[in-house]
Amino acid sequence: MPSAPRRSRASATRTSSTTPVGLPVGRLVGALGGGLLTVVVDAGGPPVDDVTLAEPASGVFGQAGDLLLGVGVERPAEAAALLEGAAAVDTGAVVLRRAAARHQQVRAAAARFGVSLVELADHASWAHVVWLLRGVLDRAASGPAVRAEGPVLDELFALADACAALVDAPITIEDTQSRVLAYSSTQDVADPARVSTIVGRRVPDEVIANLRGRGVFRRLARSDEPFFVPAGRGLRARVVVPVRAGTEWLGSIWAVVDDEPDERVMGSLAQTASVVALHLLRMRSQADLARRVSADRLRALLSGDTLDAEGWLPAAPWRVVVLSGAHGTDGDTGPVRRSASSRESGGGRARDAAAPRDAERELDVWESVARRRSWRQPLLAIFDGVALALVRDAPGDASPGTWEWLHAVVEEVAGVTASATASAGGRVSRPVELDRSRREATEVQRLRDIGRVTGTTTTVEEAWAAVTNARALGGIWTEELLGPVGTIRDHDESHQTAYLETVAAWLDHPGDPREAAARLHVHPNTLRYRMQRLSDVVDLDLHDPETRLALRLQLRALGH
Repeated sequence: MPSAPRRSRASATRTSSTTPVGLPVGRLVGALGGGLLTVVVDAGGPPVDDVTLAEPASGVFGQAGDLLLGVGVERPAEAAALLEGAAAVDTGAVVLRRAAARHQQVRAAAARFGVSLVELADHASWAHVVWLLRGVLDRAASGPAVRAEGPVLDELFALADACAALVDAPITIEDTQSRVLAYSSTQDVADPARVSTIVGRRVPDEVIANLRGRGVFRRLARSDEPFFVPAGRGLRARVVVPVRAGTEWLGSIWAVVDDEPDERVMGSLAQTASVVALHLLRMRSQADLARRVSADRLRALLSGDTLDAEGWLPAAPWRVVVLSGAHGTDGDTGPVRRSASSRESGGGRARDAAAPRDAERELDVWESVARRRSWRQPLLAIFDGVALALVRDAPGDASPGTWEWLHAVVEEVAGVTASATASAGGRVSRPVELDRSRREATEVQRLRDIGRVTGTTTTVEEAWAAVTNARALGGIWTEELLGPVGTIRDHDESHQTAYLETVAAWLDHPGDPREAAARLHVHPNTLRYRMQRLSDVVDLDLHDPETRLALRLQLRALGH
């Protein structure tokens, strides 16, 4: 089918590059959030860099890289024809209303033609979705250096002033965590709670407890209409306006008032809330995109791509840190143990038994923790299934985003969630060395998982002995042990003796048979007797330091 000439892009902000910056359709939909769009068929295809309104009757199906909007396309046959036309010009994806997108004939057509299919929720407005998509794509084109939330926050402050004019009262716009996103300029009738809220950019804990005890937050989370909260318990009266997108609660608008407003004002506030919802969705989608771009950039750096890294990295030196256990999936029941034959082998998967079941959730928790403690742009990413942070480590620097700061933060988190830990690689001063710091951090975390490293925060310098032993053990094949240890193991298995653990205790407590016997829970004379009888099984020269080292490494590889 013929394609129409490329239309103007005047409405979108673009970079100076002649090549548009696109996003895979899955990432674009994920960045938008809010339950508005869902990928039904992901056929790959080119990255999306623009939004086009389909006009099948005129033969307009966009071009490569477009997200094609099937406005008014409802019948399955029409939808299938639209997909065929989109395939002819290699469109990035097609968006249809839910009823059409979920029809079996339409999904089959999308798969057959190799076009990604996205469904639009019934409650969503096409105009609103276009506005949100434009914001995400413009953000991708602008690059990560631009503050994601800046323009949207300016608009939220303007909306707060508009709401204040409606009710003739001071306004705050807050997210679901009672953090203040914007507030009106009118302050003349503010009560102390509101002043504390604006100064701290968050509702004070005592005020939250007061309102929760009165059932305000319960009603806020379930309602979609403004409601009046009478004065009481030291707080002035308030009007609370839930901000929702469909069924999802995004935040709220709060107005400090003297009396309950009339129905006309309440209706106007409800209409304003729908506009605020769009801004919150856009702010969240842009922030999510900025986070994804930052994480991708960090992963590339840790994989060895140091091109332009010095343009966004903080000043050297740095450490790479593995963060774990903030949401308590692991660690609540103690360190994860492996079988004796696999401990500290150094091979296999780095975090098989101890890997978080949901690495993204782990990262979400740590990012929230970091931002609440003033690290405005956390350098966090998922790498090989674990949450990593890149922090600066300069002596005496405890500012947000440094190792000294992170050390204190992790200790604080561990006071609430005991499983929270940080395992840090070595300090490095060049970007090309960051991969080594990452590998060291992973080594420390692996040893923590099997119980060889303890403590809430540990650096590779502190765990050097355990790391050195683990590296040495990585080359030991326990199936084909050299020397006398294999003979002792066979004897223990055949005669139900305990010579292996006896030799291990003897080596760990040289010249102190009482301590060695206490470790084995036997009498010292029993220990001496075992060591004497051992000479009947194998010939050991325990006076030779090289022999003792080799014995200890092999015994550790066997789990002793």
